[in-house]
Amino acid sequence: MTTTWGEGTEITPEAPKGLAWLRVLRRGIPIFLVLTIGMILKLALRVIERPLFGMGRPVTPYITQAACRLSLFFMGIPVKATGPRIKGPGAVVANHSSWLDIFTLNSRKNVYFVSKAEVANWPGIGWLARATGTVFINRDRREAKAQTDLFETRLKAGHRLLFFPEGTSTDAVTVLPFKTTLFAAFFTEGLRDILQMQAVTVLYHAPEGADRRFYGWWGDMEFGAHLLSVLAAKSQGHVELIYHTPVKVSDFKDRKELARHLEAQVRGAHRLTAPEA
Repeated sequence: MTTTWGEGTEITPEAPKGLAWLRVLRRGIPIFLVLTIGMILKLALRVIERPLFGMGRPVTPYITQAACRLSLFFMGIPVKATGPRIKGPGAVVANHSSWLDIFTLNSRKNVYFVSKAEVANWPGIGWLARATGTVFINRDRREAKAQTDLFETRLKAGHRLLFFPEGTSTDAVTVLPFKTTLFAAFFTEGLRDILQMQAVTVLYHAPEGADRRFYGWWGDMEFGAHLLSVLAAKSQGHVELIYHTPVKVSDFKDRKELARHLEAQVRGAHRLTAPEA
């Protein structure tokens, strides 16, 4: 059991019982097949992409997008996206509520996630993350220069990096203060004048009658238990992705000012459109 920040009560994912296991199988089997086939196609096509385009990936990101859309379809979770999409070199930030963020954010835009290094070794998730081109980083100041160089290389290759400035997933109704450390990488001479950044607010609407934190995955919740709870749900809610107006990095004096602006965009939409308690 784990405690959320705002509600003050504990919540534990409900284990499937009886007929709920049929829903788990009905949703889980096609999702597993979609992800497996998608990864096989990606790995096969990367053999062609890599020698022809180097860092460029003109085809395989669309396989990721299609696999995520199909997975959400089989889960029964619709996604509504509004707002402009960033064009040209840029990075994206979003609030972080759940492992579902990977599916929802990938389903509407080709992005490459920035993740803590230990995720690479997580069962299942780590394999998917590596295959989809995730950038893994260590939160170690001694590696800051190498990580900045890596960001610059990926961004100049046309990769749109996405990271979660809260630093952890939440209960789906709370937005934590943005950590500013990673924003410093975008103020280098090679990026500051060419780069845009876009904030995205991710809003999860729980199934009717369920705790509004239903899709939140945080603290010491086990991934498997939460996954089963979502797959077993008798009915599903929906997700909103609100894309905010992109901003130029060069319009801000430093990382803290940029982080505050993007956090305000995320919080503003979250407060205005989040479902009532």
